[in-house]
Amino acid sequence: METQADILKRTGLSITEGRKQILDLFLENEGALAHADIEKQTDAAFDRVTVYRTLQTFVDKGIIHQIPTTDNSVLYALCKHNCAQGHHHDNHVHFICDNCDKTICLDDVTVPAVKLPAGFKPNKFAMIVSGACRECQAG
Repeated sequence: METQADILKRTGLSITEGRKQILDLFLENEGALAHADIEKQTDAAFDRVTVYRTLQTFVDKGIIHQIPTTDNSVLYALCKHNCAQGHHHDNHVHFICDNCDKTICLDDVTVPAVKLPAGFKPNKFAMIVSGACRECQAG
């Protein structure tokens, strides 16, 4: 498993304390994170703009990907496949638990092919499934 320093070096980013701390949050969490989650977990060490810019840089470099939500907010999750700058390969299903609100990338479940009418060209696919996660079903 890559460390935060490995990921930053591979993507050509300088290694700063802020980037390391934010990347550690993604490496430590199975689920997706909201901007507010990251702000809370960094102990107010970084202001809102710094967190936003770091997240946008990570998306641009293919380190994390965005997950749309039903309330038009955005969650972020670590890219687990060979994503690169400008080339995200996150064509997988996202699962939202109705009980604990955790959002989890289901990397082994791909978004099914959608046959669009002539003249339509897709840029991005997103599929969200909701229900009860493993932990909530077991509890």
